[in-house]
Amino acid sequence: MPHDLPKAYDPTAIEDHWAGYWVHENLFAVPTPDSGTAHVQDQGLDGKSPFVILLPPPNVTGRLHMGHMLNQTEMDILTRWRRMSGRLALWIPGTDHAGIATQMMVERQLTEEGTSRQKLGREAFVERVWQWKEHYGGAILEQMKRLGVSVDWSREYFTMSDSLSVAVREAFVRLYHQGLIYRGAYIVNWCPRCQTAISDLEVVHQEQKGHLWEIKYPVLDPSDEFITVATTRPETMLGDTAVAIHPEDERYLHLHGKKLRLPLMDREIPIVLDEWVSREFGTGAVKVTPAHDPNDFDLGERHGLASINVMDDRAHINENGGSYAGLDRYAARKRIVADLEAQGLLGAVKDYTNNVGHCDRCKTVVEPRLSTQWFIAVNKEPVGGGESMAAKARAAVKPDADGNKAIKFTPENFEKIYLNWMEDIHDWCISRQLWWGHRIPAWHCAACHKITVPEPGAAGDPAACAHCGSDKITQETDVLDTWFSSGLLPVSVFGWPNFSSKTPGAPGPSHSGTGEGTENRADAALSRADFDAFYPTSLLVTGFDILFFWVARMIMMGCWFAGDVPVKEADGGLRPRTLAESVPFKEVYIHALVRDANREKMSKTKGNVIDPIEIVKQYGTDAVRFTLASMASPGTDIAFNVARTEGYRAFANKIWNAARFIFMNVDKAAEVGITVDQSAFADELDLSEDKGSLADRWIITSFTLTARNVNFLLRAYRFDEAASLVYQFFWGDFCDWYLEITKIQLDFSEGFDRTPTQKSLQLLVAVFEASLRLLSPFMPFLTEELWHAVYDGNPPAKSIALAGFPTAVRSGFKSPSHIEMEMAQRFIVAVRALRKEMGVEEKAITPIEVRADLALRSVLIETDPIVRRLARVSELRFVQQISPGLSKRSDFDFDVAVIYERTIDVAAERERLTKDIAKYEKGLAAAERQLGNEAFLAKAPPQVVEGLKKQEAETRLLLEKARAALNALPKD
Repeated sequence: MPHDLPKAYDPTAIEDHWAGYWVHENLFAVPTPDSGTAHVQDQGLDGKSPFVILLPPPNVTGRLHMGHMLNQTEMDILTRWRRMSGRLALWIPGTDHAGIATQMMVERQLTEEGTSRQKLGREAFVERVWQWKEHYGGAILEQMKRLGVSVDWSREYFTMSDSLSVAVREAFVRLYHQGLIYRGAYIVNWCPRCQTAISDLEVVHQEQKGHLWEIKYPVLDPSDEFITVATTRPETMLGDTAVAIHPEDERYLHLHGKKLRLPLMDREIPIVLDEWVSREFGTGAVKVTPAHDPNDFDLGERHGLASINVMDDRAHINENGGSYAGLDRYAARKRIVADLEAQGLLGAVKDYTNNVGHCDRCKTVVEPRLSTQWFIAVNKEPVGGGESMAAKARAAVKPDADGNKAIKFTPENFEKIYLNWMEDIHDWCISRQLWWGHRIPAWHCAACHKITVPEPGAAGDPAACAHCGSDKITQETDVLDTWFSSGLLPVSVFGWPNFSSKTPGAPGPSHSGTGEGTENRADAALSRADFDAFYPTSLLVTGFDILFFWVARMIMMGCWFAGDVPVKEADGGLRPRTLAESVPFKEVYIHALVRDANREKMSKTKGNVIDPIEIVKQYGTDAVRFTLASMASPGTDIAFNVARTEGYRAFANKIWNAARFIFMNVDKAAEVGITVDQSAFADELDLSEDKGSLADRWIITSFTLTARNVNFLLRAYRFDEAASLVYQFFWGDFCDWYLEITKIQLDFSEGFDRTPTQKSLQLLVAVFEASLRLLSPFMPFLTEELWHAVYDGNPPAKSIALAGFPTAVRSGFKSPSHIEMEMAQRFIVAVRALRKEMGVEEKAITPIEVRADLALRSVLIETDPIVRRLARVSELRFVQQISPGLSKRSDFDFDVAVIYERTIDVAAERERLTKDIAKYEKGLAAAERQLGNEAFLAKAPPQVVEGLKKQEAETRLLLEKARAALNALPKD
């Protein structure tokens, strides 16, 4: 690649090229290790364990949003950093089949065509979904490729692929035969739109204004008395089977053992006594609808009450609702309220704000509904004894006897949140009333009505009932919750349970993966070596929103199933796997939310959603990545500001221009026979000797300190601080200081001194090359382009991502040369500020007087050429005391004055200062009015008040300076 880079930095011109190059060259693929090797550490990795990370699988229907981009930016930074640090780095991508969302998409398409899944039938509908998925699915992975994430595309998975489906089936049958999966009728969250049960975690509660209706239930004896109950859902009263009161409630003691008449249904229902009822809340009497409320269901179980379901799966009143049958639940509510009022049984109607559950996917109000579902008993001991799934998952996060934790959370507060949830965890409803998904491997017998589930490891489907031998068996119509299959990913992607190239018992037609990469992987040998080498994974990076959806379930499933896989020792022997070796990952990093610039949550309703693809098109991927990294502090939400992205676009441009300057000088040097030794780049940054000029020694120390701290900060997931250090070094130390200093040496005019010029150029290029490697995990595209250019298109590796990440070769303390250079910099900054304050023209070169202590004086003598060039000084005059009448600046170890006389137009200057004073007085008066307004101060946000105070102070200072300058002008 030639050194003549285009004058303007255009990210779109380079990003498509390198994104395609990384995928085409398969640069980030990690082959299956030698099956005869127990540990990857034995394969030339200097004892370092592999870094393995799993992509939280986006829905196959998904498109990239800011949350995805933050997650993937952090994962990519860590993976690139670990890979460049010498570890085998494996990042596995894939997508989730997203049962509900995908079925919705295809059903919507069928509706537009005038048909439905019911008309197609199950088999044809499932095939249609596969066709849709092959044509439309996986768009988010294509976006990931464009964004350059360094994943192993050859291992791309899809949760419905054959090899992963076998793992899902095996997990189900094992849990069933361990007595941990059961089927029963319980209250579930039912979505009338999706027509399936959904988990508690898939219900989003939103405040909603409604009413609280008081309804009078007539007592049968005496017939002139009523019990009043209050409800927010009058339509459910059609299914009431009792009214409950507290046994010690004195108001109702005389009604013990009595019965009531259920209004509108004319059905007798009992009064039951239960201590669960609160005497203080409402009227102290509670209507009991076991089929439509989870608390009522539990109460009904205690008292042997019937459960009457009065709604169908579309939330319409069914045949059990009497005259209201066929009505939508809300239409029924209106009629019921009107009928109660007409019969004189409606009491007070009060405004009431309630938290109403909505389906997270389609936003329909969820209906608690009695339904027969499949569950995992997560708190139950398995057949044969042992800890429950939940107990194992809790133990994985708690410290053991030695204080060690198998899984570490960052930030640490999420550990407590996780454990609190796991302590109170309920049985997991794993069935969904869908056609798209992993069909539950259970068969119902028409003869004996029992259920047959294949034995673990069995190939193929059962042909007859395991209980009575009848061949009249049909497979369960429900499918498994998608979180069941994604919870298995850490084990299933490495070949569990079969560890072979063939996957016996794979149900359904052969549909492998999401593209060519997955198909190849499905056909490849999923050997035991993958599991031995890469399980458990190193880290999970994810958001808080799926801590319980996915993280907790992976921990339960991983500990449960991987725990049965023995560890293969180096000598070929096997031993039981410990809990620390059974967990799906060793660390969990929970990143924050991306909000808008005003720290409000992004939503389509608010119209504040930021499309990352549009921002990428405008500013480039690198600038967006760096923005997210620079704001990604553990536990703190990101207020995404496009202005910062624009600033980091300028940062990339700064580096581009620095590269053009360096390459221009490399080419000039080549013309006079001076070449840069590329093989010596690493040696140039070796601090084993104290060599070179003060500036040379300083830049090396500064670089190595930066590299040391960046490594430390990335280990602690402090992306923001690491990005800040790289930014400060590259823009400040390297571009603003060292690049300007080297211009003194890079003089190719006739008679120049070759030796210092060559040394200066050599070190300049070496530091630049190392700085590109330091920046590479954050800005992979820009650094790839420039790194190849550094080596004239013939680099030592195919990609900068395969080069070494810089590490510090000395301690983290500043060297004497570093301290001395900082003294010189502080002095130069003071001179620049004084010149600006005095109004010295930018191009003017002036002498200065300096009073400095011995240490600084020695530094200034050594750096005299640097001070002259960077501070635009013609002469440094060292004095015992600054001459009277000169404007000066002072610090603890020096005083400096600029000797400068300027002829000015007194009249014009007086006019300018007078206008400035008027402007400052006006601004100051306005600020004082606002700060003196108590009403304003009480309502204004703290940052606004602080900003106003700062503005007032700055304006006052400017006013004082302008008045002083005006008074100092000669009088007419």
